[in-house]
Amino acid sequence: MTDEETTALQDELADAQAEVDRLQTIAADREARAAHLEETLAQLREEQGQLSTSLGEAQAQVAARDEEMAALRQEAEALQAGLKAAASKYRDVLLAGRPEVPPDLVSGETVEEVDERLEAALRMVAQLRSHLESQAQALRVPTGAPARRAPDLSALSPGEKIAYGLSRQR
Repeated sequence: MTDEETTALQDELADAQAEVDRLQTIAADREARAAHLEETLAQLREEQGQLSTSLGEAQAQVAARDEEMAALRQEAEALQAGLKAAASKYRDVLLAGRPEVPPDLVSGETVEEVDERLEAALRMVAQLRSHLESQAQALRVPTGAPARRAPDLSALSPGEKIAYGLSRQR
């Protein structure tokens, strides 16, 4: 081998060594980056686990609140049914004490509604009673025979008055 060939081979070897060094640097950088990415991935997975746990807890809380809400709805419905029943009994007691009020005029689902409708019905009954009494008063005929009075002769002519007088003497 000649010097030139040796020099050329040494240059090639130096170039190859430089290329190996460059590739080793790139590989080291990529390994460091991969390690960093693996560390970041591990952190993200840990956070995901924590979020999953938090999400599960939140879903459990939502389910518990849904159950509580359903129980409260049932309780509210039961209370409303009890209120309606109490209002109905209250209405029956009021109507039993006031036979002059037609039951159809008094209704309601609460005690307040029953009271309002009872007051309106009482006003209507009072108006009807007043109206019927005034009609009865207008149609009233006095008992017994009418009082006897002398006939009104002022509308008769003098000749008719004489004829009337003579007819009375006979």
